[in-house]
Amino acid sequence: MPNQIDLFFWPTPNGRKITIFLEEAGLDYKLHFINIGAGDQFDPAFLVISPNNRIPAIVDHDGPGSAPVSIFESGAILQYLGRKTGKFYPSDDRARIAVDEWLMWQMGGVGPMLGQFHHFHNYAPDKIEYAMMRYENEAHRLYGVLNKRLAENEYVAGDYSIADMAIISWTAQWERHHVELEKYPHFDRWRAAVMARPGVERGLAVGADKRKDLTDDETRKILFNQRGQD
Repeated sequence: MPNQIDLFFWPTPNGRKITIFLEEAGLDYKLHFINIGAGDQFDPAFLVISPNNRIPAIVDHDGPGSAPVSIFESGAILQYLGRKTGKFYPSDDRARIAVDEWLMWQMGGVGPMLGQFHHFHNYAPDKIEYAMMRYENEAHRLYGVLNKRLAENEYVAGDYSIADMAIISWTAQWERHHVELEKYPHFDRWRAAVMARPGVERGLAVGADKRKDLTDDETRKILFNQRGQD
């Protein structure tokens, strides 16, 4: 069946994790752009699939038991696709533990901390020095952890995996994090190798023409003044 996977997507680091996997695995998919700057993420139909009103999300029409399944949260999607395809996610328990560790490191550390870095440096209407330095220092700490890991490993968890996909989707923007590559040579070696992969290059390019500045007042109101949904 063509287009067995529907991908609900906007070209953000979390969204690009999934396009990287789909391109690397050669899976057929159909894109549904969810313009987060315009508020598409609050559409009731999308909330059925992603109740946290965040991209990405997928619907796999050939899910478990050959029945459709919807999945939100980028890490959960990567794990599901890895299990489904048998690609980039080892079946050996010890190897999978390592992948899960570094995937969760990205989900719990790199994504939130670099996201706050982006917010306070680029999007916050007021420049708060304490917040800017807080997240810049944490970003550099995380790059240091990654650099140390990569001093002893070609990829973060042994073989190339969904953990590398998740991390490169954020660290491909290393310039925005005020990172000096000469301070992180092992990260730089890994970054160049991963970004040279054709599937990664294609995955990062999906939707690039739809990126726009997110600092206008209306967009900022939609993105950053959200409250709980009734």
